[in-house]
Amino acid sequence: MSYTLNKKIRGLVPYEPISGEYEVRLDANECPFDLPLQIQEQIAEAMRSVAYNRYPDPLATKLVNSFSEFYSIDPALVTAGNGSDELIFLIESAFLEKGDKMLVVSPDFSMYRFYSSICEVECDTFYKDDSFDIDVDALIQKINSENIKLLLFSNPCNPTGAGITAAEARRLVSGTDALVILDEAYMDFWDQSLLEETEKYDNLIIFRTASKAVGAAALRLGFAVANPVITRAIRSVKSPYNVNSISQAIGEVLYKNKEYLQKRIITIVNNREKLYNELSSVARTQPDFTVYPTVANFVFVKTDAAQDIWDYLRDRSIVVRLMGEYLRITAGTEDENARVTEAIKQYFSEVTA
Repeated sequence: MSYTLNKKIRGLVPYEPISGEYEVRLDANECPFDLPLQIQEQIAEAMRSVAYNRYPDPLATKLVNSFSEFYSIDPALVTAGNGSDELIFLIESAFLEKGDKMLVVSPDFSMYRFYSSICEVECDTFYKDDSFDIDVDALIQKINSENIKLLLFSNPCNPTGAGITAAEARRLVSGTDALVILDEAYMDFWDQSLLEETEKYDNLIIFRTASKAVGAAALRLGFAVANPVITRAIRSVKSPYNVNSISQAIGEVLYKNKEYLQKRIITIVNNREKLYNELSSVARTQPDFTVYPTVANFVFVKTDAAQDIWDYLRDRSIVVRLMGEYLRITAGTEDENARVTEAIKQYFSEVTA
């Protein structure tokens, strides 16, 4: 006798991000700025108070309070997670039952559908138009006519950078009885959040993360914000000690530095606009190079030369995200943006020479 893997995991391969050392990393939508010495010292002080021999606070109380104060919301509505990935998997597995169907949009973050397959939940797809816009009326109609129990999508969208407005989001949530999860991982770079309105709805969960604007991808901190009934359910089904004490302590410090984070967000948005404008200048001279409007911290580009450009950049110690015929380029520092845009311009000057 021998053990055989079941069919849902038999063909899976581990996720393998880009590895190696590169001078410019614009592939993962990370914050390009390290923390200033003053905040690093605050973190060092916080680390000295961690009781390494004890389990972490199961509710991450101090972290949640710091997060909630940063966004001016009630901490009773917030659940901390070991990254948004944990929360995605947790809610898909706990809030859906056998025979239920969930819905994602396309293109969007691939892990939403991946986790549904692990949870053995049927997952349907609503496709965006050619401009990557969502027809909210058509989306509501599909949810209600096909008995969808859960809708999950990113707003703003990863990887396109597009988003639906707060008014459209309100209309969507109000137009269905399905549970709606808005993954607002990139909403710090836009102003169309429903975060402060979450308690008004009995079918809304909003995700936030410390991995983008907060610049703490290493900590793996995600947050689910919902009304008290949903929040109680999330806290009931999560693991007791899901967020480690080190991440809790550092996260608490970071969110307390509100003025610094807000100023840095403005810098990132300004750098994104400069990157978008520079890439748009390339698009004006190259018909096979489309740059999409963005409200996130990256720019999305379509070109038949995506693979060749990616290789060209990598050879110059610059990495961006390759997605078929698309490139997703994170807004970096001014110097990093200059390097990637100049390299792309140089690529086209060489191939057209």
